[in-house]
Amino acid sequence: MDERLHRRGMTRRRAITVIAAFAGLPLPAVAARPDLFANTGAAVTFTDGIVTWHGQALGAPAQLILHHEDEDTARRLVGRIVAEAARLEAIFSLYRDASALSELNRTGVLAAPPGELVALLRQCRDFHAVSGGAFDPTVQPLWRLYSRHFAMTRSDPGGPSATALAAARTLVGFEMVRFNRDRVAFARPGVAMTLNGIAQGFVTDRAVDMMKQAGMTSSLVDMGEIRAVGSRADGAPWRVGLARTGDTAPDKIIELTEAAVATSSAAGFHFDTSGRFSHLLDPRSGAAAARYARMSVIAPDATTADALSTAFSLMEPDAVRAITATRPGIAADFVLSS
Repeated sequence: MDERLHRRGMTRRRAITVIAAFAGLPLPAVAARPDLFANTGAAVTFTDGIVTWHGQALGAPAQLILHHEDEDTARRLVGRIVAEAARLEAIFSLYRDASALSELNRTGVLAAPPGELVALLRQCRDFHAVSGGAFDPTVQPLWRLYSRHFAMTRSDPGGPSATALAAARTLVGFEMVRFNRDRVAFARPGVAMTLNGIAQGFVTDRAVDMMKQAGMTSSLVDMGEIRAVGSRADGAPWRVGLARTGDTAPDKIIELTEAAVATSSAAGFHFDTSGRFSHLLDPRSGAAAARYARMSVIAPDATTADALSTAFSLMEPDAVRAITATRPGIAADFVLSS
């Protein structure tokens, strides 16, 4: 039940992160070629040197836009990227029983872990340190507590008890994750991780790496987070709209060239019908964050943007500014909750 709830919440969160506003970009409307993507549930179109793919990645809507004069070459590249995203999902997914992460959460140990998992955990360790513990993948026991609490009949609308929160918090702390290239293990039973606050960025960056290796110089990648490769074919920046929910118009438009953007919002998912308890859970206190209506982070890569949008959602504005002031290329754009 918990993982299904997490999947529903994650899908909603990623649906509201960023809304691409492709002013001036002719989006094609021709039929997809099912021979290349018959099993993806996706649509691929080509017109005027632009290949566009729409599908799913890590449980969220995704798209790729490539400027390339050779349709077959571009389609083959899209196919490789989609296959790579599926491979990474089989490692990072919280809601696939056979994923490496699910196996780790079930047993508390993973021998011979995939290299990508170890690489991502190293980045998690860095972001945990930079954010003073606000970014912490071991927040999953808190998620389980809230989901179980509000799934009960006549649950207390005030949330889990202080005793239950205290017990869950003993299972939260990235220092309890011990890993190297040979093994990942939790320090005690009951610890569990979610990578939903960073994995979409990691997959987006992998797609960008594949595009650049193939010589692409003008593309937009959205595999859960958005990252621009170069500018548009006409030399103009990519335009991306930032919104609080997927049902509302963007409240701000930004321009991206060789940069990424990610957004977190408490409106993305709530455990309770009253909307008091969001999916953004503070690992340090166990409380649900409600400080920002929208927290967007622009960074050189999508992994950084993804992780910091998660962390910054749990931090005071002055703490956010202190970090962005010392990190070139990183900026935060946020809207405080009313």
